[in-house]
Amino acid sequence: MKKVITYGSFDLFHEGHYNLLKRAKALGDYLIVGVTTEQYDESRGKLNIVDSLDKRIENVRRTGFADEIIVEDHPGQKVEDVQKYGIDIFTVGSDWIGCFEHMREFCEVVYLERTKNISSTIIRSQGYQLIRIGVIGTGRIAVRFVPEAKYVSGVLVNSVYNPNLAGAKDFGTKFELDVATDNLEEFFEKIDAVYVASPHETHYEYVKKALEHDKHVLCEKPLAFQKAQAEELFALARQKDRILLEAIKTAYCPGFVQMMGIAKSGIIGKVCDVEACFTRLTDKGLRERTDLEYGGGFTEFGSHTLLPIMKLMGTDYKEVRFDSIKDTNGLDLYTKASFVYENGMALSKSGVGVKSEGQLLISGTNGYILAESPWWLTQYFEVRFEDPSKKERYFSKFLGQGLRYEISDFAYMIHGHQGRSYKFTQEESIAIAGVMEKFLEKRKRGE
Repeated sequence: MKKVITYGSFDLFHEGHYNLLKRAKALGDYLIVGVTTEQYDESRGKLNIVDSLDKRIENVRRTGFADEIIVEDHPGQKVEDVQKYGIDIFTVGSDWIGCFEHMREFCEVVYLERTKNISSTIIRSQGYQLIRIGVIGTGRIAVRFVPEAKYVSGVLVNSVYNPNLAGAKDFGTKFELDVATDNLEEFFEKIDAVYVASPHETHYEYVKKALEHDKHVLCEKPLAFQKAQAEELFALARQKDRILLEAIKTAYCPGFVQMMGIAKSGIIGKVCDVEACFTRLTDKGLRERTDLEYGGGFTEFGSHTLLPIMKLMGTDYKEVRFDSIKDTNGLDLYTKASFVYENGMALSKSGVGVKSEGQLLISGTNGYILAESPWWLTQYFEVRFEDPSKKERYFSKFLGQGLRYEISDFAYMIHGHQGRSYKFTQEESIAIAGVMEKFLEKRKRGE
C-alpha cells in the first residue's frame, strides 16, 4: 500500500484546498493529512488564521479524501511523521517548490500544481471570503510581496498589471498568476483588492483608479507627493467604503508596534525628541540616483524615518527644515529633515549615497529608547535610564520580509474588523505626504 502525506492550515476552506487533497489522494492508496495548530502556524509566520482547529479538521474530513487526519504542532514533525507512518510520498502545493527538498532523504517529494482561477464564491466561513489581490508593478518590492502573501490566510494574489506587457507576463509566469496584462480594465475584473508597487510618481493615479473601480488598496510608500492628493484619496476611500492603507511595512510589524506603545506609556517620561536614520548605498544606475524629479535619499527612505516622528511627536509640527548633500545631478545623496514642535524636536536622516548608523533614538524626560540598525526591521530595542545598570531589553519576531504583517492587517480591515488602524493612521499618512511636498518644492526652487 502506497502511503501519502500532506500538510496545511486549511483555513477558510476553498476549492484550492479541495483540489489539493483530491490530487494528493490520487498519488497513492492511503492519505494522511496533517492540520496545523494556530500556535504552530503563527510560530512559522502564518498569520490571520480565522477558523478553529476543530473546524479546519472537520472541513478536511468532509471531503472524504483523508484516510487519517493528524495534528501538526511543532517543528521537525514532518520528518517524524514520514518515518513513523512509513510514508512513501510527501506532497504539498507548487507554491512551495524547493522548500522541502530535505524530505527527499526520507521519501519521494511531489509538488502539486495549485488551483488557478479560484472564484470569490468558493466555500465561505463565518462570512469571510477569499480576498483576490492584484499587483500593479513588477519591480523589487512586488517580487517580495507575492511570496509573503501566501503566509496570510484568506488572501490570494492572482493578477498582475504592468504597462509593459512582457514584464507583466514574465512576472505572471514566475508566480503562476491567472492574469498578467497591460490592460487596467481587464486587471480590475477578477480582483477584490490592489497592491500598488509601481514607480513612486504613479501611485496617486493608480490608487485613484483602483478606488474608482471599488477596490481596496494597499499602496507602497509614498502614497502621494502632495498633501491634497493624500486627502483626496482617503476621502474617496471613505466615499467608496473601501480600505486604503499606505504600506510602510515597519508600521505594522510587532516589534515596532510594541516599541511605540512603550514610548507612549510614560516609562521614559514625556517624549521630547525623536531621531531616526535610514541610509543605504545605492548603485548609481538605479532609479534612486537617476530620477531627477522623484529620486534621491529623502523620497526613497524619508517615509520610514518620518513614521516614528509622526507617531510620537505628532503631525502638528511648527516648522521643518531640509539640509541636503547633493549629487552632481542635483539629487540629494543625504538629507536631514529637522522638525520643531511646541515642546520638542525631531530629526530624520535618510540617504542613498552617504552611509550613517541606522538607529532610532527616542528621548524622554525619564529615559530613552534605543533601537539599533536596522530599526525598521524591529526585532530588538532597549529602554535605558540615568542609572546605566538599569536597562530593559525587548525582543520580538520579524518574520520573512515583514510584508506579511501589513497584508494581514489589510485583510483584517477588509473583513470589517476594527482596532488595527492605529498602527498607521490616515492623519499620519497625510502628514508624511505634506512633508514630501515641502521637500520637493524646495528642490524645484533649486535650494
